Amino acid sequence: MPQLQVTIKTRDGICPASIFTPDDIAGPWPAVIFFMDGLGIRPVMWEMGRRLAAGGYLVLLPDLYYRAGSYSPMNPSAVLADPKLREELMKFVRSLDRDRKISDAGAFIEFLSSQNEVKGDRFGSTGYCMGGNCALTAAGAFPDRFAAVASFHGGNLATDKPDSPHLFVGGITGRVYVAGAIEDASFAEEQKERLELALTQSGVDHVVETYPGARHGFAVPDLPTFDAIAAERHWTTLFKLFRETLSASG
Repeated sequence: MPQLQVTIKTRDGICPASIFTPDDIAGPWPAVIFFMDGLGIRPVMWEMGRRLAAGGYLVLLPDLYYRAGSYSPMNPSAVLADPKLREELMKFVRSLDRDRKISDAGAFIEFLSSQNEVKGDRFGSTGYCMGGNCALTAAGAFPDRFAAVASFHGGNLATDKPDSPHLFVGGITGRVYVAGAIEDASFAEEQKERLELALTQSGVDHVVETYPGARHGFAVPDLPTFDAIAAERHWTTLFKLFRETLSASG
C-alpha cells in the first residue's frame, strides 16, 4: 500500500502522520482516522494501516504523542514487563486529556476535508486501547462528521469521571461498534453496561460486545495478548462496518 508522511497543524503544534491508500483502487476514497494504541507509532501500526487501506480507504494515522517530541518506537513486551517503563508509558497516555483529544480530532477532520483524494465529508474511525477512547471521544465532539466509529479493547469508555466518553454520545449520528475484552480492568462489565445504556437512551445505532476468551490488546499483533482468531474477527467486523456506512455516505 502507498504510504505518505504528512504533517498536520494543530492548536498545540505540528502532528506527524501517515496516510495509507489502496494500490489497486482508484481514488478518491472514503477516509478513516486510525487512532493508535497507547504504545505509540511503530511498525505494527503501519502494518495495520496498510491492511485497512487495502479495503478501499484513505487511512490517516496520526502520532498522538507529538507534543512530547520525537521518541523511539516502543517494544510492547519490554515496556509491559518493566514497571519503570510502564510508568513512563502512562505519562504519555495521561497527557491526552479530553480537551486535547477533541482539539486534535478537529485538526484531523479539517485536514481530511481539505484533501482532494478524500471522498465525502463524513469519515470512519477506529481505535485500539487508548485509541478506542479517542475514537469515541471524537465522535461525541463531532457527531455529524463520523459515519462509523469503532473501538477495539478501548479503555475507560464509561467511567464515573465527568469527562467519560459515554456522557457525550447523545448527538452521534453514525454507527458505533465497541468490542471489549475479558477481564479488562479498563473496560469492566460495569462500564460495558453503562456505555450500552447511554447509547441506547441516546438512540445511537450501536453494538457493544465482548469477544469471549480475548484479552486487552487482542487485535494488535505485537502485543503479548494478541489473539489471532479475535483479531481476524475484528478485521471482518471492521470492514463490514465501513462497507455498510462509508460507501453509503458518499
